[in-house]
Amino acid sequence: MNGGSEEPGRRFRGYLDSIAGELNAPADLDGADPASYDVVFVPGGHGPMEDLAICTGFGGLVGGFTELGKPVAAVCHGPAALLTAEDRDGKWLFAGRRVTGFTNAEETQVGFADKAKWLLEDRLKSAGGLFEGSGVSWAPHVVNDGNLYTGQNPASSLPLARRLVEVLG
Repeated sequence: MNGGSEEPGRRFRGYLDSIAGELNAPADLDGADPASYDVVFVPGGHGPMEDLAICTGFGGLVGGFTELGKPVAAVCHGPAALLTAEDRDGKWLFAGRRVTGFTNAEETQVGFADKAKWLLEDRLKSAGGLFEGSGVSWAPHVVNDGNLYTGQNPASSLPLARRLVEVLG
């Protein structure tokens, strides 16, 4: 994986060891106060589609960030975590807003579309999101609408991170 070199693995292991205190003591999302943080960021992978997509507590946290005008960001499958964020009328908080995430075409290309309980693009659209794909699978694509920042796929991680760093100064 590293061209036969063990050095990158040792360097990464050293980094993980240096932050072990933080990694071994994660914050409890149910008690998190949006006023104590600058941004909420949800990484990709199918995990958010299994747990955060049904976690109303996380939806409330996202709502708190939005009320404070703080950035809410997600990439790839991460926007699934935003689905439980609702306004006071029970409507999806980001209905009518531009959003992106892992597309149906990309899910089909990796061979998971026919195995998934639901597809992210379909779910974001049915919730009222104005879904925007790049039109090119696997190309970086970032969408920003108000305090909402989303990236389409893994290739969008770096441009999304750069945009957030720019916004946060």
